[in-house]
Amino acid sequence: MTDISVEVCGLRLRNPTMLASGVLDETARSMLAVAKSGAGAIVTKSIGIEPRSGHPNPSVVELEDGLLNAMGLPNPGIDLFSKEVKEARKGGVPIIGSVFGGTEEEIAELAGMMAEAGADAVELNLSCPHAKGYGAELGSSPERVETSCRLAKRACGVPVFAKLTPNTSYIAELAKAAERGGADAVVAINTLKGMAIDPEAGMPILGNRFGGLSGPAIKPVGIRCVYEIYESVEIPVIGVGGVTTGRDAVEYIMAGAQAVQLGTAVWIRGEKVFREVCREISQFMKENGYDSVKEMLGVAHSGRH
Repeated sequence: MTDISVEVCGLRLRNPTMLASGVLDETARSMLAVAKSGAGAIVTKSIGIEPRSGHPNPSVVELEDGLLNAMGLPNPGIDLFSKEVKEARKGGVPIIGSVFGGTEEEIAELAGMMAEAGADAVELNLSCPHAKGYGAELGSSPERVETSCRLAKRACGVPVFAKLTPNTSYIAELAKAAERGGADAVVAINTLKGMAIDPEAGMPILGNRFGGLSGPAIKPVGIRCVYEIYESVEIPVIGVGGVTTGRDAVEYIMAGAQAVQLGTAVWIRGEKVFREVCREISQFMKENGYDSVKEMLGVAHSGRH
């Protein structure tokens, strides 16, 4: 019998899927629905100190192979969101609180507040490509990534995950910096900076002009990043970017990811995608002689033994 449960930084997941930050995760009601749908864990909306309205519409463009979004980190602020975290924990799956900030100190303060709200782990959003002052400025510097992780670890007593940007040529160096700072795991990747133009209007479609590309189009980039990071650090890697099927998840796991996050797939296919992906992972394991997810972890680096 195949076992698709996994453990990440002491968190026991019934399966290796997580809801990625930014989809169906701003209210307890939506997070509880996702938990019921079969997700192994839930990552919340990225939350800041104060309420934020985000960028003007249009803020999302649907493409043939993914989504381009420039939401601009809209959120209700940590004070209001804390009660959503407390309620969402009733779903019986780990809740990972995503936070963002303009400085290392601010993101550390938020990490502590998210942990106090009851989050089982905290994900530091160090990589948003479309919110000026949040993400790229912190997440593109190994020194600032290291400091952010170190301060966040001091501020909270739960595992800290560093979500990294692919919009550099040195993501493995960022992962090593996160590890030096005490991060318990790294998450790769956030969206790729992109743009879409309306030819008839002769202007950018997004209100912010630039946005973050997600979905199947970025899966090869995500897998490559996970593969490189796995060879560079000792801490766990969580893969995200274009996971739509069980086979996609298996690719990430074989590249070195202990778990995978789904975002665009949920937007497109709905909450049922978690059960479908898990069923497909289990079926792949049965057909190829794997008894546990752990047996598949990182096999692409040396071949199956």
